[in-house]
Amino acid sequence: MRWGGLLAALLFTGCASQPSITTVDTRSENVDHRRLVAAAPGGESGAVTAYELGATEGYRMPQLYGGPQPVLGERDPRRELAPTQVCLQVVVNAEGRVERSVLLNDRPECQAGAAAENTVLVQAAQEAVAQWRFTPAAVCHFAAGQVPEDRGDCRDAARVEPVAVSLLYAFTFEIVKGQQIVRQH
Repeated sequence: MRWGGLLAALLFTGCASQPSITTVDTRSENVDHRRLVAAAPGGESGAVTAYELGATEGYRMPQLYGGPQPVLGERDPRRELAPTQVCLQVVVNAEGRVERSVLLNDRPECQAGAAAENTVLVQAAQEAVAQWRFTPAAVCHFAAGQVPEDRGDCRDAARVEPVAVSLLYAFTFEIVKGQQIVRQH
């Protein structure tokens, strides 16, 4: 399969569950695999352009290695909350730090985040992801004739270029008899 087709398939796979925040393999999550340009022609930062890997290039997915789960604490006084999912688009820079996160509510399973009563859920998720750290995504540049079968393994690359990426995450918040539960997807 061509890498462009694989990247497109990753784009449309949907948010898959990840039970733990430590060492998350983002290949099983919905990854909007686009390269972020430092500045757009009008001076706007964060412009998104499509990027197709060349024949001697590979792509290493970012790996989450640290950061807290969202915590509501006392800011949400509700004693009961049915499972409520909020989604974030998380922009990870080329150093592996979260540059920003924005509410994602363009699909039915993510629309609860737009409700005013769920603002605290979105804030808790954004505060948590702001502290996350990743091994950055990278484009692996291989010498002609030396492209490995696994082009996501940059160990033998002639050059490794860390890149910014946009990742999609979903968080399900639930409060049962006053006990808060958060699951990350």
